[in-house]
Amino acid sequence: MTAAGHAPVPPRMLRGWRWLLTSASLNTLIGLALTLADTGHSDGLQTLGLNLLYSQCIGLAIWGLIDLGRLALTPDEPRQWRRLFGIVPVGVVLGYLGGTLVADTLLGKPGQGMAMLQSGQGLGLLLMSLAVGAVCTYYFLSQARLASVREEAARASAQAEAAQRQAAESQLKLLQTQLEPHMLFNTLANLRVLVGLDPARAQTMLDHLIAYLRATLGASRATLHPLQHEFDRVADYLALMAVRMGPRLSYQLDLPAELASVSVPPLLLQPLVENSIRHGLEPKLDGGHITVQALRQGTQLVLTVSDTGLGCPATPTPPATPGSGGFGLAQVRERLHTCYSDQAAIEIVAIPSGGTRVSISFPLKK
Repeated sequence: MTAAGHAPVPPRMLRGWRWLLTSASLNTLIGLALTLADTGHSDGLQTLGLNLLYSQCIGLAIWGLIDLGRLALTPDEPRQWRRLFGIVPVGVVLGYLGGTLVADTLLGKPGQGMAMLQSGQGLGLLLMSLAVGAVCTYYFLSQARLASVREEAARASAQAEAAQRQAAESQLKLLQTQLEPHMLFNTLANLRVLVGLDPARAQTMLDHLIAYLRATLGASRATLHPLQHEFDRVADYLALMAVRMGPRLSYQLDLPAELASVSVPPLLLQPLVENSIRHGLEPKLDGGHITVQALRQGTQLVLTVSDTGLGCPATPTPPATPGSGGFGLAQVRERLHTCYSDQAAIEIVAIPSGGTRVSISFPLKK
């Protein structure tokens, strides 16, 4: 249905209207040609009127019969197009006879069309109608077959894109099912350590963990979600880690309002934050600070996780190629590569003043 609530016009019907307009135009040209060729009549306007009337009646009758035969006898046009070789000549002959009968009736001169047929002028009109009908049918048939080929190509392309998209979504969901248990096991391991050191804080951490799992693992496993949801998940995770680390962990989340609705793959930031805590802040006696930031650079979205931990050697990695780095970072690379191929990049930089900055960039998607 269209926006106005009406069913769209079928392509075959649209082609029929083009046939009608083209046939009317050709009929006019035939009438003019017959008038110019007939120099035996002194009244040129009367002759022109008669020729236009007969050519239009005959031509439109031929068009109507051919088009009705095409619609009735070739429902599967790409496979049944050869039937037109029989439809066209039959339509031309019957259309000629029917068109002359209609013109005779309009003029009130029965039999004039048959008299024209017996003359050279009528025979020429019949042969011209047959030739024009054949040429027009061949032209529109070629156009119809070309349109059919294009439709098949577009359909095949759409199916291939759908299959590729489905494969990418399946891959993303597989990666998410791998990464979520990874985070859960790490958190449980931390909780186990805290139980022996501080049972009260362990209880608080367990409560946060239950709330976190209810909010995240119970949600729909979409392949994309708003960036706001990604930041909310990171905030929940950092709140969970702050219970265990206490004042040794502080953090800041910076998400501009205009980027909150941008669609991103889930679980891009959490593995980076987890790496900052495990490798940068936990081994450091006084802990440190984590900053998670989103910004727009042209058509790219840049997500950055910076920490003031122990730092690491600078290892810039422009392409988001899969299979490199630890488990969490490798999963992020896989997800970026699946969604954005070589349009995504990851860069890991050692901050001179101490700490590490990890930046990922990929095209913006609304």
